[in-house]
Amino acid sequence: MGDQQPIPHSFNSLFDLHSFMSALEQSLQSIDWNNNIGVVIITLITYEYVLQFEKEVTFVWERQWSVMTYLYLVVRYFGIVLAMVCAVWGGLIYIPEAVSYGMLLFMQWGFSVYFCLAEVVLIWRLYVLYNQSKLVLYVLLGLFLPVIALYVVMDAFLWSRPSAMTVQEIIITPNVKYCTAFHHIGPMPAIYASIPIICYDILLVALAIAVLGKHLKERKELKMKPNTYIVMIVRYHVIYFVLNLASQVIMAILWAHPPIVVMKLVLLYKDTAPLIIVPRFIISLWDTHANDNCVHVSTTFEECVCWTSPPQLEQPEIDCSESRNEVHTCP
Repeated sequence: MGDQQPIPHSFNSLFDLHSFMSALEQSLQSIDWNNNIGVVIITLITYEYVLQFEKEVTFVWERQWSVMTYLYLVVRYFGIVLAMVCAVWGGLIYIPEAVSYGMLLFMQWGFSVYFCLAEVVLIWRLYVLYNQSKLVLYVLLGLFLPVIALYVVMDAFLWSRPSAMTVQEIIITPNVKYCTAFHHIGPMPAIYASIPIICYDILLVALAIAVLGKHLKERKELKMKPNTYIVMIVRYHVIYFVLNLASQVIMAILWAHPPIVVMKLVLLYKDTAPLIIVPRFIISLWDTHANDNCVHVSTTFEECVCWTSPPQLEQPEIDCSESRNEVHTCP
């Protein structure tokens, strides 16, 4: 070992300086993107809440409550809490490392709870679409229980073990520091775990499309317009399927150590799109129902005959916009 020449000190200094500057630049870029994305999240969620608040007062606080009302309140306000925690985590405001770790666990477990609640919304809508069939409800709930168990296992394995993920405080200057997460395993566990969830979503969207196909066939034979609400529900099932598929892909991307810009943009999508679309899915149906001047508008939407009655009991094709001064049951 004595014949090994030592590396000159000047080379070590240059190498260390280059590494330090590279790490500093990466940290500054990360905190800058994190803060900008945090401001965007707060702006989008606040704007969406203000935009929908009047409808919420009209269709929630001033109406008879139903199962869907409770689901709406949970996804709306739990979603707002999740979004705000996501916005401030990681640098927008300083949070100690121990608290940051707890907040990160809350975010990841919280999103799993939120997606499960969103699935319950879809299950309940399918239950109503299938004429409140107990068989459909029990089968879907029975198949949903393993999905819930998978979410629990996935969160425990991927997010709650220090060997899989840790939180570290990055100090740029004594006054500029933030916490970030480090993933220590690859994306394959997240990919494998997402497959059953995606399969369950495919089942839900297939059932929705099947009932729409049957409905369109019946209406065509009767020469009647398709029911607005059934079309809307199926459309939202398809949108949610695409949304959840994208969310599962995003979760796998996060474990693949993407560039900072890519990671922050996909997090912006994950932290806003589901939290906006799911409450809108619920309240837009109530809004459409009220604007149709249905005589049963005070009834809970799930029970209203304007879309749950058999086709033969409904009136022939009527343009609601042309009959607003008449009292009728809108198809």
